[in-house]
Amino acid sequence: MSAPNSAALQPPLSAPQLAHLAAVTRDWSASQLVWASGYLAGLAASATAAVPILTTTTSAGTATEVVLSIFYGSQTGNSRRLAEAAAARAAASGLPHRLHNLADYPPRQLRQEQLALFVISTQGDGDPPEDAAAFHEFLARASAPRLEKLRFGVLALGDSSYPRFCQTGRWLDERLAALGAARVLPRVDCDLDFTAAAEDWLNRALTEAAQLLNQGGAQSSTVTFSRVTSAPELAAAPRLTADDEGVEIELLVQQRLTGRHSSKDTRHLEFAVDSTRLPYAPGDGLAVRPRNPETSVNAMLTALGARADLEIKSEDGGSEMLGTLLATKFEITLVTRPLLVAVHARTGDPRLAAVLAAGAEDALETFLGAHQVADVLQEAHGAFSVDEALALLRPLARRVYSIASSQLASPDEVHLLVGVVAEDHGRGVRVGAASHWLSDLTPGATLRAHLEVNPNFHLPADDVPLIMVGPGTGVAPFRAYHAERVARGATGRNWLFFGERTRREDFLYQTEWQRAVGQGTLHRLDVAFSRDGGQREYVQHRMHAHAREIFAWLEEGAAIHVCGDARRMAKDVHNTLRDLIQLGLGKDEDAAADYLQTLQRDGRYRRDVY
Repeated sequence: MSAPNSAALQPPLSAPQLAHLAAVTRDWSASQLVWASGYLAGLAASATAAVPILTTTTSAGTATEVVLSIFYGSQTGNSRRLAEAAAARAAASGLPHRLHNLADYPPRQLRQEQLALFVISTQGDGDPPEDAAAFHEFLARASAPRLEKLRFGVLALGDSSYPRFCQTGRWLDERLAALGAARVLPRVDCDLDFTAAAEDWLNRALTEAAQLLNQGGAQSSTVTFSRVTSAPELAAAPRLTADDEGVEIELLVQQRLTGRHSSKDTRHLEFAVDSTRLPYAPGDGLAVRPRNPETSVNAMLTALGARADLEIKSEDGGSEMLGTLLATKFEITLVTRPLLVAVHARTGDPRLAAVLAAGAEDALETFLGAHQVADVLQEAHGAFSVDEALALLRPLARRVYSIASSQLASPDEVHLLVGVVAEDHGRGVRVGAASHWLSDLTPGATLRAHLEVNPNFHLPADDVPLIMVGPGTGVAPFRAYHAERVARGATGRNWLFFGERTRREDFLYQTEWQRAVGQGTLHRLDVAFSRDGGQREYVQHRMHAHAREIFAWLEEGAAIHVCGDARRMAKDVHNTLRDLIQLGLGKDEDAAADYLQTLQRDGRYRRDVY
């Protein structure tokens, strides 16, 4: 046997490069390493081939490069990851492209774009994600530019348990078309289990882009492409899978914060965690996949007329008992619009027809909030077999909670603030899946958790003044903010607006906030308790009362962060903020809107609402 070629065994990287690569990939999962290997292999292949540089010639005779622009607007990171996957595939296939976060993109530049893909999520019930808010408002203006040169496609992400499912993506798709842009492929709306639909859309979108770039069809006939000899084929890409392993955390403390006479049950939970495996920052979230409540499982069994030990066959040839599937695999506490559509198609229920009608989103919102899946199936009166009903259910999704602690202040711990959901709409008490499950845990219990990084809601620089608006459980990230700033010795002033129902029963973390004020680490604290006194007062009313001071802080460079209910509070606070800015400027509404958009674009106005 001949001796091995020693030169061939030497890595083509220097020792510092190898060390850097090892450091970067140290915490990567197996699926992430496989994905990266395919991506790098594609880059290597494309590096040896001639990458087409496509140009257009303007009426003035100057040549400009034509590229595929891939835009994303993301709240929890899913849209960003999908857009990054599209960019990776474009790179591996030799397609000239650019990746843009809509938060950093000048909206007026859109009139120069000729080929674009948008991957955009909907936040809560119909709102754009925070990093796309300014872009959304710009396009909504009557003065938005015409976009006849643009060819585009939209991938919309959302949650079908909300009435205005994928509203942001649907609006963007329609608005771009109304401004003269042309679709290169139909919009696709993705629910929480988006992997398969997103895979298909990405492949079709990039194939269409490659063909358009090759054929000179990405813009109007007044400008022509320089041709390439052959359209690049899409490189094989890995599946868009998530790392489902998670990190084990152990419950240390569970404490009810609301008083025994409160109408709410709000819990503070502390978990032990290996910080090296869960390196969170204030503003990030912790995701858990719960077990469905026993009461909800029993209600489903009653609605289906089936026993818990009924054996259900799976596609892979295995089987599992129905009770176990309902407890651990399927979403049964949240009703989705597709479920209602399917039930209406089978039963013709006029009540469902009314809430599913165009323009009935408010009625649909009320209906969804008052029903769980068992309630809907019970009213279908046996119209579905067990197998048919299970086929209508989506997988049990993770629930994300804002982290209420700082790793600097509480090493190897992660804290959560959980409002326990329990409501009776005339069909017995219906409880929330995750909140009920978490509230039943006792110290020593362990569970798997996942970090949900939220860079759109991280702290500003230590010297920046910070206004925090967090009523109810929306105060959770601001507890983390304050603890982190104290631990870091931050010099920026802190102002908290907090609201709840009553001071006596519902003042969450009252002792901590009052101590912080006394120590001078929380410079201002304004509270509103809606059930104390005759006239209800909310955080936006306290903001109105201090309008000039808030504007003065903003003029001094302060950031303002808002967390909590998206349906009412966030909208009211946004409108209040616009009004007090208009008052401070002494100008019209458009000037106040421009000021607010500048705050958003500069990252000084951020929201985490749900």
